[in-house]
Amino acid sequence: MFFRGARLGLGLMAGVGLAACSSFNGASTSVAGIITPYKMEIVQGNFVSKEQVQALQPGMSRQQVKELLGTPLLADMFHADRWDYVFTLKRQGVEPQSRKLTVFFKNDVLERFEGDEMPSEAEFVASLSSGRKPDKVPALEASEESLKKFPAVPPPVDATPQSSAPLPDSYPPLEAPGR
Repeated sequence: MFFRGARLGLGLMAGVGLAACSSFNGASTSVAGIITPYKMEIVQGNFVSKEQVQALQPGMSRQQVKELLGTPLLADMFHADRWDYVFTLKRQGVEPQSRKLTVFFKNDVLERFEGDEMPSEAEFVASLSSGRKPDKVPALEASEESLKKFPAVPPPVDATPQSSAPLPDSYPPLEAPGR
C-alpha cells in the first residue's frame, strides 16, 4: 500500500516537473529581460590623456616617451620604430570605449604621433561614473555637542620611566643543552 502511494506521488511530481519545464520556456524571455548576468569590467592597455599627448614633443627620446605614456601595449619587432598605445574599457550597460595612439621614432627620437582624440583626465573620470548618485559625504569634524557624548580623557601622567631593576648581562639559552 505504501509503495503504491509513493509511485503515485513520484508520477505526479514528474508530471508537474515536465509541465513546469514547458511553461518556463515561455516565461524565460520575460525573466531574462529582468535578470541579467553580471559581466566583469575589462580594462586593457594604457589610458593616455589629452594632457599627456600635449606634452609629447618631437625630438624626445624613447625613454622620455615611455616615462610620459608608460610601456606601449604593442612594440613590434618588425616595426621597431613604432609603438602602439591601445586602451579599451568594456563595462556592463555602457558602450565600450576604445582609443589608439601610435608613436613613430626615427633614429631613436620621436618623429611624430597620430591617433584618436583623447579625453582629458577629468573627462575620463567623469565617464567612469556608474550612473548612481554619490552618497552624502559625512561631516569630518566633531562638534562640541557630539564630543560631550564621550567621557573626558584624563591628562597624561608623567611618562618618565620609573627606575627598575637593572637588565641582566646575559640571558639563559633558548634551547636545552644537548645530552
